[in-house]
Amino acid sequence: MSTTTERVLPTAGRRSFFGRPWSDYALFLILLGPNLVLLVVFTYRPLIENFQFSFYDWNLSSPTSKFIGLDNYREWFSRDDTWIIVGNTVVFTIVAVVGSLVLGLALAMLLDRKLRGRNFVRSAIFAPFVISGAAIGIAFQFVFDPNFGLVQDLLHRVGLTSPDFYQDPHWALFMVTVTYLWKNLGYAFVIYLAALQGVRKELMEAAEIDRAGRWTTFRKVLLPQLRPTTFFLSITVLLNSLQVFDIINVMTRGGPLGNGTTTMVFQVYEETFRNFRAGYGATVATIMFVVLLIITLLQVRIMDRDDQR
Repeated sequence: MSTTTERVLPTAGRRSFFGRPWSDYALFLILLGPNLVLLVVFTYRPLIENFQFSFYDWNLSSPTSKFIGLDNYREWFSRDDTWIIVGNTVVFTIVAVVGSLVLGLALAMLLDRKLRGRNFVRSAIFAPFVISGAAIGIAFQFVFDPNFGLVQDLLHRVGLTSPDFYQDPHWALFMVTVTYLWKNLGYAFVIYLAALQGVRKELMEAAEIDRAGRWTTFRKVLLPQLRPTTFFLSITVLLNSLQVFDIINVMTRGGPLGNGTTTMVFQVYEETFRNFRAGYGATVATIMFVVLLIITLLQVRIMDRDDQR
């Protein structure tokens, strides 16, 4: 009868943390370290410095600054144009987000079918998204020109007069919103089109067998499967629309009549680089960040609550 003995390796020299060897954590840091450094240097450091600048009165052309505490915040909440700018931002963002999601889904459902020339149409819808916003803005200046633009010509053919998009603040905001929506519609369209490829066909067929109507099938079967995609798009489109600058700068420069199309992100640029008030511009940027953070957290919480049902 022979006996075997198992040799147990000594573990005194093998350090570990939470049951894992240090080599795993070293590999983790090697792989993740460069990304962390980039995030800290180019995202979190500017964010913290921007928050610090909001407490100073700093002329961008001056090497010195003066600490003024919360005066910039008090000024922002008490200025007459603040709520006009906030209103422009809210209207622009809601129309951009809702319009992108609704039109993007509608076009994706239409072009998900086998239609002749659908690949060309898909490319045509997505193409404006990759074109520079400044170029789109210049082109649409001629589209909305009240004297010889495309919109003026179409309205004239049906006996209507074109609004003055460059003098009426409401029509000017409508103009830049439509331009932005046209440019970025392809993003939501492509994401929804990809999501439709993963829809469970058996559920759609079961609804058809049960003789469910098109609206019922869309609302009860299709939309729940697209909920994660809609959640993702609602956040990304919201963040992108709140940061639009190039189209507004090219088409209206924040006007007409002062702040007709000025949004909060355009106000950051205007106060910092036109009025040379970097401290006040940092204040507006900080308020924007807090608002975006709250909205994003609410969206995530609503999505988590829906998933737990």
